[in-house]
Amino acid sequence: MNETLEIEAINQALAMIDQSLGVMHTRELVSTSEVSDLLLDMRSILASAGIEVVEVREDVLNPN
Repeated sequence: MNETLEIEAINQALAMIDQSLGVMHTRELVSTSEVSDLLLDMRSILASAGIEVVEVREDVLNPN
């Protein structure tokens, strides 16, 4: 049952990413609040299914 919830949560997060990419790629600018909202929504979906969200190091996000 838990594995089914995890798979469903991952599928929902992927669908959300696909939908957002479909909308955002046609725009020149995307606000940081829109990106933050998307990331928070995806995190909520994954956390509700008990999927551990891995913390990303700052040096990975900003390699310069």
